[in-house]
Amino acid sequence: MTAEPTITLLIVDDHPVVRDGLRGMFESAPGFTVLGEAANGVEAVERATALGPDVVLMDLRMPGGSGVDAIRELTRRGARSKVLVLTTYDTDSDTLPAIEAGATGYLLKDAPRDELFTAVRAAAEGRTVLSPAVASRLVHAVRTPAGNGNEPLSAREREVLALVARGTSNREIARELFISEATVKTHLTHLYAKLGVKDRAAAVAVAYDRGILGRADRG
Repeated sequence: MTAEPTITLLIVDDHPVVRDGLRGMFESAPGFTVLGEAANGVEAVERATALGPDVVLMDLRMPGGSGVDAIRELTRRGARSKVLVLTTYDTDSDTLPAIEAGATGYLLKDAPRDELFTAVRAAAEGRTVLSPAVASRLVHAVRTPAGNGNEPLSAREREVLALVARGTSNREIARELFISEATVKTHLTHLYAKLGVKDRAAAVAVAYDRGILGRADRG
């Protein structure tokens, strides 16, 4: 059997004890390699750019540069690394900005070890990862009176949404469905409006919450 490829990590947290604990956890498990650490958002951007890890485990509230600012800057730079937020905070003021900035997922630090490993693997594949508590908050936060929320999705919109839930890029969706990227973007715009959301992660969270997507759509 062929061994699974190793997932490379950058650990970002302002507490050395937390960084040491996470490093030890991942280095003792097969399939992971920790490339480095950072103590704040500014260092995170520098080291993620230099090291190019598959996944950045990002704390949010850090002196010397917040995690949200780092996520936003990495997104602006088009970094290949996926960012998985790992924090103790699950308030709307923390969750939404991180997702909107470009985080692939959001977990709380009380997540079990195996759940964290699974989340990192999923994030490395570009799949959206949200802890149940965060998903619930996100679903409620994105529901606005302006959103219709009741208009059914078309068959094609459901297909696009299912592929989004698997972390598929617009280009890959276009290839899969034999349509143009412009058409994919149009479908996304329409389904966002119907779900009353503004981005991919929120669309996936709402779709699971409403039963529009099921377990099979997780890939």
